[in-house]
Amino acid sequence: MDPAGKVALITGGGSGIGRGTALALAESGAAVVIADIDKAGGQETTALIERSGGKAAFVHTDVTRRDDLERMVAFTEERFGGLDILHNNAGVSTGQPRFPDAPTERWEKTFAVDLWAVIAGTQVAVPAMRRRGGGVIVNTASMAGIVQHPLDPIYAATKHGVVGLTRALVFLKDEANIRVNCVCPAMVDTPMLTREMGEVTPEERAQRDAIMARIPLIEPGEVVDAVLEFIRDDSLAGEAMGIVYGRPRRLIPAAVTFRDDPAKRMSG
Repeated sequence: MDPAGKVALITGGGSGIGRGTALALAESGAAVVIADIDKAGGQETTALIERSGGKAAFVHTDVTRRDDLERMVAFTEERFGGLDILHNNAGVSTGQPRFPDAPTERWEKTFAVDLWAVIAGTQVAVPAMRRRGGGVIVNTASMAGIVQHPLDPIYAATKHGVVGLTRALVFLKDEANIRVNCVCPAMVDTPMLTREMGEVTPEERAQRDAIMARIPLIEPGEVVDAVLEFIRDDSLAGEAMGIVYGRPRRLIPAAVTFRDDPAKRMSG
């Protein structure tokens, strides 16, 4: 899909990967709606696009609320006439202490933002895309959804869920001309990495800093490039793209594949 003349909706568009995607799509000629719980960040992204001559609007959104998700899609259709591209990008980490010591409300929030909101956001977006004759959905997953990630088990569980959901929705390409894919970056230099650092002890901060010093961080622009590749390449559906520092991005095959659909064998 050529983004020029299309309408894009980005959750978590107030900073990091979401802001980068919003700016890139606007530069490519798309009208962009930024949905974020961070009002200041979302409005700043909108202003950056408008100052560059692009079309943008901000809608304050808590992605853990179903009514907010429905409202952001309705806002997008009312403001720009439809919805062609959705980037399910909003995300949080559980922070310290990690599961199982993490307070219930912390890990439940991670689940709600990082997985539930992707499922629900996709569900509310599909009817709008069907009205346009199709569309593209790109989910922000993580390499934590592909490999073991002991630093944050709940975050890892949600990202495994996002990868699984993305692959399972491959049927939407044939049924509704809607392609669903996901990007799986390693650690990215975004505000999310330090958002919870004010809530940890000095000793925990020192341990985290020591670990982070040994891990090269990906620039958000590398992830944005992968998002745009998924949008532009009409052949890609149900795919997960790995993005690791210092290596070319690549599609990651599922661990197990079947020659035919196992569901058909079970029902036969």
